[in-house]
Amino acid sequence: MPIGTAMTLAKERDMDLVEVAPQADPPVCRIMDYGKYRFEALKKERESKRDHMVSQLKEIKLRPKISDHDLHTKIDAAMHFLEEGHKVKVTVTFRGRELAHQEFGSQLLTKVQEQVVEVAVIDKNPLMEGKNLTMILSPVAKKAPKK
Repeated sequence: MPIGTAMTLAKERDMDLVEVAPQADPPVCRIMDYGKYRFEALKKERESKRDHMVSQLKEIKLRPKISDHDLHTKIDAAMHFLEEGHKVKVTVTFRGRELAHQEFGSQLLTKVQEQVVEVAVIDKNPLMEGKNLTMILSPVAKKAPKK
């Protein structure tokens, strides 16, 4: 159909003539309400952004001589982060002579691991980096509820 005929047809229907494939020979056009099309596209884009979650790396810092209550408080914070979908880096920092007893730090990380086993998996096993013993936990993937 010639371009002039398509333009008059679009004006009669109070719509727009939109070029869909300009590289085709002849170029392909469509009669549509372009404002409505753009609104629907933006709406879909906003909805997909809303469902998408950006994961962050949160850090929980511990010391080898931490009390049981303080440890449980830190574990609760880690559980909260994991339930929100964030990764958690658990760091045990050693100072001075504490470096001679790194097994205390390993025991702490084992306690943390046992407490969060139902909501987290180990992303990176405990590793000594300088004066810090670190472990990274990732949240267990949940099945998204169907709408």
